[in-house]
Amino acid sequence: MLALIADRKLSSGDQFESVRSLADRFKVAVPTVREALRRLEATGAVELRHGSGVYVGPHVGRLVLANPLAPTPSADRLVELLQARALIEPPVAAVAARVRTEAALQQMERDLAAAAELVETGDHAGLAEVNMDFHRSLAQASGNATLAEVVESVTVVNVREQLEILHIHGDRQTDLDEHRAIHAAVLAGDSELAERLTREHLDGVLAVINERVNPPQDPSTP
Repeated sequence: MLALIADRKLSSGDQFESVRSLADRFKVAVPTVREALRRLEATGAVELRHGSGVYVGPHVGRLVLANPLAPTPSADRLVELLQARALIEPPVAAVAARVRTEAALQQMERDLAAAAELVETGDHAGLAEVNMDFHRSLAQASGNATLAEVVESVTVVNVREQLEILHIHGDRQTDLDEHRAIHAAVLAGDSELAERLTREHLDGVLAVINERVNPPQDPSTP
């Protein structure tokens, strides 16, 4: 099916063949086609619209995708997720400061405005999602689609756990202020500052989470 989409040069939103047509083409039963389509839909490669048909999905051209079937991570894996982000995202921020893709910069501004409102209203779930949006927009400002996909793959995965990070980290205003500083550095084209601020931001979150997940042992405890 993916080869067929590529051969026809279809893009996101284009209508694909019907389930019956695909079953006839590949000489398999309709339930087999439906199962294949459901698996493709989980990756965003296709979209099934009830009563309308099969359409090419938004992620059909992606090289990097988060595992849609990933289990809930352990506390240690949650720390590893943040460690990975702390290694990946700062250099990407440096590239973003050099390239500064205009559409992504504008999206970063919208993300910051939305985050400021959510801090005021106390919408923690909404704030967690917008904070992840900011990091994805920052990566998109690099102009490198593959880097942006890598960052998205480690921010989209385990959304509930990202919300838990926000609850544990706690200081939402400081988080917003640090995002604003990163945005300002990118706007100024200061790649070294953008990289350093992003690293300090993620390292700070990681330190808090690591301490909560692996608290230091009381030396007096046997």
